[in-house]
This record gives sequence, structure tokens and C-alpha cells, in this order.
Amino acid sequence: MNRSDSLVNLNKVDQWDIIVIGGGASGLGIAVDASKRGYKTLLLEKYDFGKGTSSRSTKLIHGGVRYLQNGDITLVIESLKERGILKRNAPHLVRDLSFVIPSYDWWSSPFYGIGMKIYDMMAGNLGLGKSIMISKKETIKLIPNVNKKGLRGGVIYHDGQFDDSRMAMTLALTADSKKTTLLNYCSVENLLKDQDEVIGVKFHDNINFKKYEARSKVVINATGVFAEDIIRMDQPDIDKMIQPSQGVHIVLEKKFLKSKHAILIPQTSDGRVLFAVPWKNYVVVGTTDTQVKKASDEPKPLKDEIEFILNNASKYMSLKPKMTDIKSVFAGLRPLAATSNKKSTKEVSRSHKIDIAPSGLISVLGGKWTTYRKIAEDAIDSAISINKLKKKKCKTEKTKLFGFKKRVEWSDPMHIYGSLKSKVESLGGSTDNTSLSDKIFITNNIIKWSIIHEMAMTLEDILARRTRCIFLDAEESKRIAPMVAKKMAEILEKDQKWIDKELKNFNKLIKNYIV
Repeated sequence: MNRSDSLVNLNKVDQWDIIVIGGGASGLGIAVDASKRGYKTLLLEKYDFGKGTSSRSTKLIHGGVRYLQNGDITLVIESLKERGILKRNAPHLVRDLSFVIPSYDWWSSPFYGIGMKIYDMMAGNLGLGKSIMISKKETIKLIPNVNKKGLRGGVIYHDGQFDDSRMAMTLALTADSKKTTLLNYCSVENLLKDQDEVIGVKFHDNINFKKYEARSKVVINATGVFAEDIIRMDQPDIDKMIQPSQGVHIVLEKKFLKSKHAILIPQTSDGRVLFAVPWKNYVVVGTTDTQVKKASDEPKPLKDEIEFILNNASKYMSLKPKMTDIKSVFAGLRPLAATSNKKSTKEVSRSHKIDIAPSGLISVLGGKWTTYRKIAEDAIDSAISINKLKKKKCKTEKTKLFGFKKRVEWSDPMHIYGSLKSKVESLGGSTDNTSLSDKIFITNNIIKWSIIHEMAMTLEDILARRTRCIFLDAEESKRIAPMVAKKMAEILEKDQKWIDKELKNFNKLIKNYIV
């Protein structure tokens, strides 16, 4: 992907078939679907691909155990099917992960054991593995750090794990083609209308500081928690449609889990579930569900949320994590549908909805990473249903994603590039494949690849999303930032002034990730 080439493409197309606003999971999924059906597509992202909620998940591709508990059967069945499809289409990015549910009373193991058998049954032939009840001895063997006081046994089941922002980048690369143009750092400022019909967008390139207009047969709004802002450009007086819900995760050293298996804490003090998941030699623990009044592009974790995670996780761990043990903390906002009653956001369904305005503007409301492909299919099928596009069948169910490789070594941090691994490694000399840090993996070759092929524009792009440094160890990311900025400046042919500006922005940002 090359941003300069994408800007040139703007002038070659008088009318696009589809303009997608938003470069998160849903927007990028729509771009992939559109490109495979052969529609001329333009995608515009205000910041960077996956900047928002799509890079701040629990790193799970899952059916949703809690959704089963809440009785949202339709969503669970759909999610389990999509989980299987995604693992099949991107085996270099999605893997089977086993979860242990420890039980501390006589009825928990049978209760959760039956529930997980139903979960397995719903997955059908796309299941990842069978759930089983295990003894106290087996539970301790699988999770050596589990709290042993009062432990009676447990249940083991299977779900999927992935790297969310690397998946976002993979979707962008999969969509990138002669008919599909993707641009980051382009903010839509208004909609173009002919009488009462939406026929395109006005947008601003925040890198080159230029204004553009682009026309299309249909505009699809996939901006997550900001979807309402785009809808109001079309219908200023609409009622509230989105209720943001904040989910916070903390990241700890792997010594707090000491296992290749994850823990599912089935009942927190607020009635949610909590996960402790091994990820890239660290442990991700979360999440929370806090209703927030206003969406932010850089949400800040609350002290109460962090303490909630520590307190609930500690009940299940023999080594109790403290504030000072947190290597990074991050927050994401779920785009939940607003409800008129006063039920808490943890009770609101995570299923998606496609809204079609009288003007023809199509908006994606809600949804989750696991079902991104189905969301995209539904959005484009909706455009076809109102005669905005010529009918073409969805092809993504069997589309292999960019870098597809069946067998990868998951202990190798380069596995995320799949079949492209050797190309990334060959960009420089052998020393360029040496990590700049002993704690988090990032090399000069990765930096170069991210700029040349993945449209990375800023220091944050590299350290937050092309690699996951910020999300793993914030202090260490701050330490290596000057080295990364210097390498970026060399590749981009930027001066010291650019380096200083990037470091200033980064040092302001990183405060949100350090406890």
C-alpha cells in the first residue's frame, strides 16, 4: 500500500461504487468484501487504520461465553461460525487457545461444563476443540499460578486468539487492489447531496492539508462510536443512536499466569466475566464495562477500572498483581446501540445493526471483531437491496487473507507476516533483523516495511499498531521511541524538526498507557 499512489487514484475515478468512512474492523471488512465483488471502492480513515476500538480488544476471536449466559443465542451461533471462517482464512493470525474456568464450589464445574458443551455443539464442524471437566490436580497442572485455596476443579474449553491491529492491517492489504483505494489520515467533513440523496463526501487530507470531494453510488458509514457524528451530517435532529461503553485492559508480565492456557473468571463483582490471556510473552487481563457520556479518539482508563481488574483477577491468582506490576493499560470504546431503558451497557447486545437512512446513507451500528466479515456482507447486501449497486455475490467466506500461511511458529514474533516473513526480513542487512529491545520485539526491517508497504505515517503508527509495543510495555516503548523516530526519519527523508515533533506527540500519548 502506498499513500501517494492512493492520492493519485482519486483523480482517476469520477464516481466510485462505494465510499467507506472508517478504517476499523467493519470498514476494512467492507473494503475487502467490496474489492472481492469487484466494486470500485474508496476507504477514508480519519486517523490510522485500527486506531480506535479495533486495536484495543481482548485479542480474542470468540463466540462469546457471556453472550450465551445472557441468552443471546443468535449472536453466539453467528460468532462461532465466523470464528471458524476467520481461522480458516487467516491461520497465520488466528489460533486455537484453551481456556480454564477454575471452580471453587461443588456445582460450578457441572454448571459450566454443560454450558460449554452447548457452546461446542453450536460451533458444529467449525469448532476448535472439545470442552471437558478437569480435576483440581489437572487445573493446577494447567494453571500453576491459580489460587489453590478452596479449588475443587475446573472446565477447559477452546476459543480463538489473534492480534487485532495486525488483522486490521491484513484486511487493508487484502483489500488493496486496482479497484480499491485506501487512505488514512483523511477526515470526512461533510456529505455531498443531490436534493435529498447522499452522492459522496467532502474530506480533508490531514497529512498534505488539502481538501477533496469524492462522488459515489453509495456511502457506508463504519465509524464505530463516532457513527452518530456522520449520521448527523445527513440528519441533524436524530435521537441518540450510540451509547459508548469503555472496556479497559491491563498488561502484566507472564509470571502472573505462567501458562500457555488462558483463565476465564466467570463471575466478577459486577456480574461480568474477566479474562487473563497469555499474549506475546505478556498477560492481558480485562475487561470492564463503563458507560461513558462522550466518545474520545484516545479514551483514558479510570483508576476505578484498573482497581476493579486487579481486585477480581487477584482472587484467582496465587501471585497477586499490584498497580506497580502493570506494564501497560489501554482503553477501548464499544459502539453499543443506545437504549431508552436504563439497563447497564453490559446487558446490551453486541450484535450489529445496519441502518439505512432515507437519503441512502448506510450506517453500521454495533458489532464485534469476530463478526466483521458478516457485518461487511450485510452492509453491502443492504446497498444492493436499495438498488444502489449492481447485484454481485459475496465471496469472502472462502477468501484467503493477505499473507495466508497454514503453519506458522507462534513463538516467532514474525509469524504475523505469514508468507511475507522472508520479504520483511530481507529489506535490510542481517543486523536490521535484531530487535531494538530485549522486552518487546521491533526491528529496523519492520519499521521500514511498515512505512513502505503498510502506510505507517507516525511514530504512534509504528509503536502502537504495526507493532504492539505500546500495548505491551509502555515504559520500554518510551525508551526506544527516539531510536524508532530516527530510523523513520531516515526512511521518510525527514529532518530533526520532524523527529522532535513526533517525540513530543508520542510522549504526550504514552502517558495514557502508563499507570
